[in-house]
Amino acid sequence: MSEKPEKPLHEYVAWQSRLLSRSMVDIYVGPESTHWILHEKLLCYYSPFFASIFYDKSRKSSSTKAFGIPETEDSPFELFVGWLYSRALRYPDSESDIGPLLDLYLLSTRFEMEKLGDDVVETVRAWYHNNETYPGLRRVQYIYANTDEDNPMREMMVGSVARYLTLSERIPTHWEKALRKNGQLAVDIIRSIQEWHLEGRSVPDAREASMERGRGENKVGFSAPEVEDSQVNSSAQGDDMQELNGNGTAGENGEA
Repeated sequence: MSEKPEKPLHEYVAWQSRLLSRSMVDIYVGPESTHWILHEKLLCYYSPFFASIFYDKSRKSSSTKAFGIPETEDSPFELFVGWLYSRALRYPDSESDIGPLLDLYLLSTRFEMEKLGDDVVETVRAWYHNNETYPGLRRVQYIYANTDEDNPMREMMVGSVARYLTLSERIPTHWEKALRKNGQLAVDIIRSIQEWHLEGRSVPDAREASMERGRGENKVGFSAPEVEDSQVNSSAQGDDMQELNGNGTAGENGEA
């Protein structure tokens, strides 16, 4: 859904108040059916998904005023409601806050809310950039398992990982295993590097006689993986290793 045009402040307040009408809908979330009462017009204005549920083709109010999403966790839906009424997202305090944001991103895709999805991508991107770290393998795998190609969150994460791996001395062990297993992820990383449009003179040429081609004194060869991943956030790295061992936490066990 395309973003609505910006309005002057007084028009925005009046327009927003019209969306907060008396008509309410009941949304039941998660296996415990947590009950949320939301403004019908506001919800349907921002989400074509809910508009198709609560309105018929003539845009008149439907008799259906309740909807359940038992497969959705409470935490990301709470973030969704916060954004719905404020059009803002809380900046993450730590890497552990990224998980619910990724779940919120998947909700934005399901609810057909492009602006919300863009806001989540920007928030996640800013956190990794400001903290000088990169998305962990577990986070990347989760997005790959739950999205299709040509996805903004995928693109941001793959671009970040491409930079991380390019600037690393060696490929960390858990990333090497993942890339061997998932050819699509490896291809996407190469494509991301190609989009940098590097000049030929800035890229080493292995055809030159002076090139070591990754080998030399005290080197064991370019294919040797790195045991420790010092650049990735420590908590994210722990999750990555759990993912490879099959012990990831519930909700983000998808492998790319």
